[in-house]
Amino acid sequence: MGIGNRIHELARLLRAGHGHRVARAIATRLSSRDIAFGLRRDLTVPLSPPAPRLQVHVRPLDPHDPLPFLDADAPGIEGVVAFDRVRQRRLLDDGIGTCWVATAPAGEVCFMQWLIASSSNDRIQERWPKLFPVLGPDEALLEGAYTPEQYRGQGIMAYAVAVIAEHAADLGARWVVTFVGTDNIPSLKGCRRAGFTPYVERQEKWLLGRRTTRFTPLDDAGS
Repeated sequence: MGIGNRIHELARLLRAGHGHRVARAIATRLSSRDIAFGLRRDLTVPLSPPAPRLQVHVRPLDPHDPLPFLDADAPGIEGVVAFDRVRQRRLLDDGIGTCWVATAPAGEVCFMQWLIASSSNDRIQERWPKLFPVLGPDEALLEGAYTPEQYRGQGIMAYAVAVIAEHAADLGARWVVTFVGTDNIPSLKGCRRAGFTPYVERQEKWLLGRRTTRFTPLDDAGS
């Protein structure tokens, strides 16, 4: 996404009264450090997806699916929620990979995440410069996991991630990789239940608008 569109997004958040979150986003790019785990799953190892508390169905997103939980202009929401919703909308607009969703019994979307093949390496690096390692021909990437607020804490993420990952085999992948912040304990636990284990640590630093990234393999990662 170009700098002009990002400025437009920040201006939109400012108009909605989320100045504190905008200031934090700008400060992050001036000076910050973030650590995440890269996790991967070997699709040749059988796994029974962990059962969620709510019965859900996993499928690709339909263009006609209503997504009211991505309304960044909804009244009364916090700045961090608005920011997350803008980010998800940006991914939808980019059209990279395939957006998969889980739907609740009444049909409403209760989880979303993108499955991206290694054939999209150029687009991945363009979309997220230096943020992900170049995928091997037997790898696929999961990115953009999002559960609407009212469906959190019901085990939907772990189940949906496990099922979505299995579709990477249709793309010729053996390994599915994803990245989660080391402080995001619920997501790390969900990924473990979905069959993912840490294999690399990513250190991301911003200084005066420039990002540097370093990937460090974990000694105890499986081969």
